[in-house]
Amino acid sequence: MGKVATKEVLRFMTDCLKAAGAGPKPAELHAKLLFEADRMGHPSHGLNRLEMYVNDIISGACQPNNQPKLIKESPSTALVDGCNVLGSTASEFAMNIAIKKAKETGVGWVTVKGSNHHGMAGYWARLAALEGMIGMAFTNTSPLLAPTRSKKSALGTNPLSVVAPASKGEMFYLDMATTAVAVGKLEMQRRKGEPLPSGWAQGPDGKETLDPELAIKTSCLMPLGGGEKTSGYKGFGLAAVVELFSGISSGANYGHKIRPWSHSGSGGPANLGHCLVAVNPCCFAEGFGDRLADMIQHWRKLEPTDPKLPVMALGDKEKKAAKETDCNGTVSYVKQMIESAAALAKKLKVKPMEVKQC
Repeated sequence: MGKVATKEVLRFMTDCLKAAGAGPKPAELHAKLLFEADRMGHPSHGLNRLEMYVNDIISGACQPNNQPKLIKESPSTALVDGCNVLGSTASEFAMNIAIKKAKETGVGWVTVKGSNHHGMAGYWARLAALEGMIGMAFTNTSPLLAPTRSKKSALGTNPLSVVAPASKGEMFYLDMATTAVAVGKLEMQRRKGEPLPSGWAQGPDGKETLDPELAIKTSCLMPLGGGEKTSGYKGFGLAAVVELFSGISSGANYGHKIRPWSHSGSGGPANLGHCLVAVNPCCFAEGFGDRLADMIQHWRKLEPTDPKLPVMALGDKEKKAAKETDCNGTVSYVKQMIESAAALAKKLKVKPMEVKQC
């Protein structure tokens, strides 16, 4: 393991994106997005993914310095063309529109086409929550989800996020893939040299595999819920709903039409779809924040099955990880990731991260 100062992590990721060809503003925004994933305890979507974005920029599959365009709108809805920018640029642009419309009409529902992977979905839903809104973010991804009874993938991990502000300093925070785990979890197991837990992925024969290398090569994650007997079809159904909101509604690529994405590069523009939503809770019953806080705090008071593992509310894990990161002023990375970052620095001719071994 190695520890890196938080400012150094941000500096390094920004430098790498700029060296690849991104301007200062999109590079800084995207680096902040990736850092937040590491800060909140989700390393699968942080530094781990940096090289994939860099490769997309270098290959021309992503044009980070373009500007998203508003194609059409109504008082409460909008359609945005991401113009092949980084997913962070497109999602910030779209969520800002959604928030503005929600303040004016109560609801802002914006779909985006022509975009790229926008990282941790919760980051975008939280933008609305910080403005007093219920925020939602949906996005499609490369096909990695194998529906029950299938040996091949048909939809992406298709994450969704819902974040809402509550009183008493509380916040409802849900950010989840519709597969058993995000593909980044497989990548992290491979980096650590550890087998996959049961129920994560299947091999080319359609049966479960614990080999991360084989799982990544096969690109068939189990849906949320696992197999048919444990209701995996519900996870596939959720993924299909996310596809409906993002790829289908926006006119972007969808499901089987999305190209693969990996550390080794991609085959051209992704044309991913996002859906960013903001809803003003003030349009409904009074006391929303108080009721939400009461529910969140009630969850934590429930009797745990193991006294050593207290019940956690949605977002508690991320809140705890962020607090520890802020207190320590550092982020910890596994050895293989440190080595990969050093190789990327050499490739891009940027100053490598200063790492303290631990």
